[in-house]
This record gives sequence, C-alpha cells and structure tokens, in this order.
Amino acid sequence: MKEAIVSITDLCTSFDGFVVHDHVSLEILKGEVFAIAGSSGCGKSTLLREIIMLQKPDSGSIRVFGREITGLSEEAALDLRKRWGMMFERSALFSSLNVLENVGLPLREHTLLSRELVDEIASIKIALAGLPQSARTKYPDELSGGMRKRAALARALSLDPELLFLDEPTAGLDPLSASGFDELVLNLKHSLPLTMVIVTHDLDLLWHVADRVAFMGGGQVLGVGTMQELSKSEDPLIREYFYGPRGRAAREQAWKPR
Repeated sequence: MKEAIVSITDLCTSFDGFVVHDHVSLEILKGEVFAIAGSSGCGKSTLLREIIMLQKPDSGSIRVFGREITGLSEEAALDLRKRWGMMFERSALFSSLNVLENVGLPLREHTLLSRELVDEIASIKIALAGLPQSARTKYPDELSGGMRKRAALARALSLDPELLFLDEPTAGLDPLSASGFDELVLNLKHSLPLTMVIVTHDLDLLWHVADRVAFMGGGQVLGVGTMQELSKSEDPLIREYFYGPRGRAAREQAWKPR
C-alpha cells in the first residue's frame, strides 16, 4: 500500500450557514496524479485552500506528510510549505518582475544561494515548464495566457517540491494551449518524483492525466476512482458530468489511440 501524502478526515466547512464541506474524507497517495473535480461551486477550490493552509475548516483533520496542519506554529507551517509548490489559477506572477525573477523568487527568499546560482536554477525550471529561454526577460503582461501558466508552473517547481498543487491549470486557455499543458503535466509525471493534486473541471485533462479523481458535489465526495471507474457510477451528478455533451466528447477523445 502506498503512503498517503495527504489525509483528510471528516472535514466540515460552512460560510454564513451555507455548507461547503459535509464530513469530507479522502486520501492522496504518494506519486499519483490526483484530481479534485466537480461543477462550479462544489467546494473543490475551498478544499485546496484548506490543504495549503490558506483557509481553516470548521472541523475535521487534514494531515500533510503525516503532520496535522491545524494548530501548527508559524515556523512549522513555513517548513511544511517549503515541501510543496503551488500554481494558482490566475498565475499570481508579480507584474514588476520578469519571468526569471518570478521563478527565482522562492529561491531568493528561502535559500542562501548566490544570485548566479538562483538564476541558473530558475532557467532550468523555465525550460522544464516548456518555455523558451527568450521568455526569461519578459514581464507577465508580455506573455500569452499559456506562457503565464507555464511561468507559474516553473515557479512552483523552483524549490524541488515533493508535492505540487495545480489550481485550474487549463482554465482560460485555448484548446491547443490546454492540450499542450496536458502533455507537460504528463511529462512531469514521468520525469519527476512528484505527487500532484489538480483542481479542475477540464474533462480532457482528467482523462489524459489523472490517476485517480475525487468527484465532489453537494458538499460531499460522491466518488473516488479512475476516470473509467467513475464513468460507470450510478450517482446522478456524476453521470450528468460524464454523459453530457462535453463529457461524451472528452471520453470518446480519451479512448482514441494516441
């Protein structure tokens, strides 16, 4: 049995009386690409924010790398955060920094490496994210949406994380750019010793990349399994997700020879 990198038990969250999470439990295993999916407003992004300690649940347990994250000291929380990388949906790049400076920022903040070595490592991460070296000197407003996503991914990889979080990585991208990002995630999966957690509603990404998927709805986890397993679920919300027009198209595309 693989080690659980993230363990969530009996998690409850509500906002002004609206239930977001109703006793949610799940495990994310070492080395897998685990996706959290569901329709808009199902609580998947809130769950991600709780895992990375940007938001506190009302009750329940979240353990990351075996550590209970609720009640951690500021120093212990910082040490834990250094072990993961986070790519935000809107990239969250600093507009006043170029790509090289954005990617190198975590290294400058959390290590004592020289500027030359920081720039060298940042350049490696930029290449790993599939960006040309000419992008290093560009600023975020000079980049396309797909290039901003890749720059944000390079920054998330800068400290060689064991755990990588991707929040809606293909949102807002054209189909060609989204497909390219799918392939990039697959390459990372095969080349780096990473556990990846992806929050997405992109069915193509789910079919092509995810090892397992947790499908959320009504404040609960309605099912966990491979996409093939979930596509056979009798739950009406899951069936609607998979067998609507977009779901059928994504499933048919995934089953074509690649």
